[in-house]
Amino acid sequence: MFEELFTLKFLVLAVLCFLGSFIDSIAGGGGLITLPAYMASGLPPHLALGTNKMSGLFSSIGSSINYARSGKVNWTLMKYLLPFSFTGAFIGVKAVIRTKAESISYIVFIALVLVFLYTLFNKKIGQENEFEGLTKKNLIQGAIMALVIGFYNGFLGPGTGSFLAFFLIKIFKYDFINGNGNARILNLAGNVTGFLVFLANGKILLNYGIPISIVMFLGAQCGSHCAILKGNKFIKPIFLIVTVLTILKMFFQLF
Repeated sequence: MFEELFTLKFLVLAVLCFLGSFIDSIAGGGGLITLPAYMASGLPPHLALGTNKMSGLFSSIGSSINYARSGKVNWTLMKYLLPFSFTGAFIGVKAVIRTKAESISYIVFIALVLVFLYTLFNKKIGQENEFEGLTKKNLIQGAIMALVIGFYNGFLGPGTGSFLAFFLIKIFKYDFINGNGNARILNLAGNVTGFLVFLANGKILLNYGIPISIVMFLGAQCGSHCAILKGNKFIKPIFLIVTVLTILKMFFQLF
């Protein structure tokens, strides 16, 4: 069962997944690397999606630990948003198992382009933490955001971390570090839900998923530590690079 772990193909997969989790913990978008890596290793699409969701779960745990320890997570906010993220992701995963994801890709592509352009030309966004507390208005906006992006996370996935960080910054006036810290927790919720649904439907290959999960946990630990240490000026350029790469990937898939 485990003889494949000693092949060059598996070593390349492990290196790419470490890199993907490292980047994901800084600015999201790790699925841009890890999901294609799984598919290139020969896994059928639904097995690749499920196994990637399992290892992505451990990547989220790895980065969430560091952000939480450094005080970059607002647990009061998470108490309100997590149920919506769980619900959206559950509906999304159940939907993707039965349908094709192309129908939503065009909307996501346009949204990513708008996020990229807004972030690129708004020099001040995410540079200062201007969070002033929770209100009825921003909690309602946050709940809708968590539900919609949670659904997208379960249904398709690429760009989820970027969307979460961007909208947490816009809605709650966080800087990139605090926005990213809270985004990691919401992403973790979606990954837990996705993992459980894929597992229940037999769509996870454990002899790949277990060792790659360990690799991605370590990659996320390294990446989040680096982000916390270097700050907002380090995160924003990587956020923009990851977003534009996601846009390019989706462009070539769609057109």
